[in-house]
Amino acid sequence: MALQQIVEQTVVGLGYDLVEIERSAGGLLRITIDWPWQPPVEGASTTPEQFVTVEDCEKVTRQLQFALEVDGVDYKRLEVSSPGIDRPLRHQQDFERFEGEVIDITLKAPIGAAADGQVNANRKKFRGTLERAETGGWQIVWSDEPPPKPGQKVSKKRVPAPLQALGFALDELRDARLAPIVDFKGRGHAPAPGQPG
Repeated sequence: MALQQIVEQTVVGLGYDLVEIERSAGGLLRITIDWPWQPPVEGASTTPEQFVTVEDCEKVTRQLQFALEVDGVDYKRLEVSSPGIDRPLRHQQDFERFEGEVIDITLKAPIGAAADGQVNANRKKFRGTLERAETGGWQIVWSDEPPPKPGQKVSKKRVPAPLQALGFALDELRDARLAPIVDFKGRGHAPAPGQPG
């Protein structure tokens, strides 16, 4: 049986989602797991998101060690972890789950002439908010205006930089991940611009 199948069967069988399998130099086999995500049901109360714990990783590690040994998979070290704050986005379901979040994307090919001079034609990396495009696909929306520094006064008369949007298909992406943004002021989410705090 192929490594992907062994790992996926084991992880899913224990009730988790397989996010990523990575083989590194020196025989390291790194497995990233997460809790399965269910799209919210309209009218139902939202359940708080579950996070992968050390105990979850230990449980999967023990089961994987057994499964990999039975199938004779060669590795020196096994590491099972949660996706972290820069979680990779691979599948349509990942994009649905993290709609409205800030993400980083890298295109397989530069944007080229499609940017109409709005963006550097050689640009492949973007950071912005993940949104559904009107065409039914996905888009990333951003502003090239730098965020204000802590304590900096922002003039109310200043005109903000315009928002820009880039539509993309999943097969155009080399990489997509949640942007690793850390808020040291606490766990509370900042209100969206224009909304009361």
